[in-house]
Amino acid sequence: MKSFSINEIPVKIHGRTIENACPLPLFWNHSGVEVNVTGSELWIDISVDCGFHEPWVATELNGAFMSRQMLLPGEHSICLFRSMTPGVVKNMKFYRELQAMGEDERTHILVKGFRTDGEFLPVAEKKLKFEFIGDSITSGEGTYGAITDTDWLAMYMSSSRHYANIVEKALDADVRIISQGGWGVYCGWDNDTRHNIPSIYEPVCGLATGKFNESIGAQDPYDFSSWVPDAVIVNLCTNDNSAFDQPPFDVPGEGLKKQRKNADGTYNEEDVKKVEDAIVGFLKMLRNDNKSSHIVWAYGMLGSNLRACILKAMDRYKEETKDENVAFLDLPNTTDKTFGSHYHPGFPAHIEASEVLIKYLSDLFDVQALSHVGNY
Repeated sequence: MKSFSINEIPVKIHGRTIENACPLPLFWNHSGVEVNVTGSELWIDISVDCGFHEPWVATELNGAFMSRQMLLPGEHSICLFRSMTPGVVKNMKFYRELQAMGEDERTHILVKGFRTDGEFLPVAEKKLKFEFIGDSITSGEGTYGAITDTDWLAMYMSSSRHYANIVEKALDADVRIISQGGWGVYCGWDNDTRHNIPSIYEPVCGLATGKFNESIGAQDPYDFSSWVPDAVIVNLCTNDNSAFDQPPFDVPGEGLKKQRKNADGTYNEEDVKKVEDAIVGFLKMLRNDNKSSHIVWAYGMLGSNLRACILKAMDRYKEETKDENVAFLDLPNTTDKTFGSHYHPGFPAHIEASEVLIKYLSDLFDVQALSHVGNY
């Protein structure tokens, strides 16, 4: 077999990263590399580190899910396949399952290169591109594991059994994900106002902090012209809603923060207005960064208490900007039959949500959805 560094071969890069970097960082969940190769076997060389949560990765061979595994710190050479027919082109996708870990500055996966006994061929670009933005739902928390499993662990998060991945296959699209469990559009589930997605959206990976991540470009401004999504799908406000039921949070330098409910159990209007303002502000940021993209706010997989707030914010945004290229989409609520681990939407819930999104996006872009049964 011969060894090839990542910048010596035609490789398709998935997810926001520093695309000319060697080795190549995989910052976000669902970020990865895809190759077409004629060899009978293929190995990938990676460098990994982490603190308290080992990153997980997944592989897909010829579009079908093949494997997932936990990575321990160190230098690794992983066999992606072997003993296959030489000379026949195989498509292999290797990608990160775990979300960016903002609380663990050590966490990283670096792709150094491949080893094979064949040759690499270019991977075709897809006609459609979608960016998904969200919280733990969009980090795939709950998509693996039993409903009785309640530990908060990396192995229960994924982008392989995930509504974005199902949409990607059904609509033959390229997908990128920006997500963080527990975060909202205004505040996190616990009233921590620092945990809002807009604050980390514009760097390459605003969640990857620390000297090492900064040295490999995580905090660099992202070039939005380098990959223009046809649609940006936002699934936020689940954690903003949870904050109304949590105790106050003492934000360093700012004091106690609390989203309040009235004595009768209704939501305090002043605090709902904070969420509304955050939605309007984020929509304006998204439009500035993604000037031609259709923006759809999809919501409802873990309740829809802030649905009216989102609709009001979207109406206000359209009135203020005259931008009509935005829409709201109801997603099916998770039920007792579709919950997964850690009280989060399970794989069945992601299938149901993906069906709504596939119908909406296929109608919007006038494309025929492909069958994706058997890919998981």
